[in-house]
Amino acid sequence: MASSLPKRVVVKLGTGVLTHGIGQLNTDRIASLAAGIAVLRARGMEVIVVSSGAVGLGMGRLELKRKPADVSKKQACAAIGQSLLMQTWQRAFDPHGTTVAQVLLTHEDLRSRHRHLGVKACLEELIAYGVVPVINENDTVSAAEIKFGDNDTLSAMVAGLVGAQHLVILSTAPGLIDMKGTGKILPVVERITPEIEAMAGGTTDITATGGMISKISAAKVALRAGCGVFIASGAEPDILGRLFAGDNPGTFFVPVREPLESRKRWIAFYQRPAGAIVVNANAVPAIREQGRSLLAIGVTDVRGRFAAGEVVNILGPDDAVLARGEVAFDDAEVRAMAGKSTDELRPRFPGRKRLEVVHRDDLVVL
Repeated sequence: MASSLPKRVVVKLGTGVLTHGIGQLNTDRIASLAAGIAVLRARGMEVIVVSSGAVGLGMGRLELKRKPADVSKKQACAAIGQSLLMQTWQRAFDPHGTTVAQVLLTHEDLRSRHRHLGVKACLEELIAYGVVPVINENDTVSAAEIKFGDNDTLSAMVAGLVGAQHLVILSTAPGLIDMKGTGKILPVVERITPEIEAMAGGTTDITATGGMISKISAAKVALRAGCGVFIASGAEPDILGRLFAGDNPGTFFVPVREPLESRKRWIAFYQRPAGAIVVNANAVPAIREQGRSLLAIGVTDVRGRFAAGEVVNILGPDDAVLARGEVAFDDAEVRAMAGKSTDELRPRFPGRKRLEVVHRDDLVVL
């Protein structure tokens, strides 16, 4: 972790941190976390909160014992719980003279480039006013095609969007535990390897939507944005103050040295690929190691339907995802181009100067 204090921090709080059980807010802990955030702000940090809890609170008001399977019932729980959640956060920040702002997002808000930039501009304005944005997924309107899936993913996307230096994920998990080795918390993870991913597990909490698996996945997104990630227990006393004083009881994930620039992050992590293009073995090192564009001669198969300008996955011969990119041709054109050299394609596209299927400027190795 860097010795200097970060300028901007995203703090993600899980349902298990904020509640005693279904529908029962832990107001003492929320007040303590608000006080900790106030201290960070007094030290010059800008803080954005990603807060779970709306669905669980709605379940409590409706006296439900289990999260409903029906989407409309979950939406109803979110609609009831979200207002209760925001009231609680504002009361917690009132003693510190701080105003909070509700920001509800769907995946579509960050996938669409125009809306993506609009959300970023709004958050920048709120921060400039000295307000603490409290972000949650807009579960009242979210359907499968526009959901983030969990607030760990949402928090990582927000961290990348606003250029945060650190993402703090607080939940009931004390950190990443080496269950197959020492049984202790790993204090630092330099790089997320398959071995690190194997240490993750899901969640059995009936109000939660993610476990360590979703946190590792979120960390991957944040790290590629140059954002360091803490995973720690929200039940630890003065956890936020301790983390930024160098006393980390959880796990810190070290960010990459060369983060992706903004547009490539948008291509890599903020999209749902419309289809896939499979490439041959020769194309793999050209893309992965040499940073080249994807040419038609390297294409062996096309899957799904997509238009020119949409984002697609690029798969190796083993079907593993190699890269993601904005394709220059639609699926029918790519099928017709597959396996052909650039010289063979020129008569077919006489007005096109560039015949790359995915240009390297629009391609991100994953």
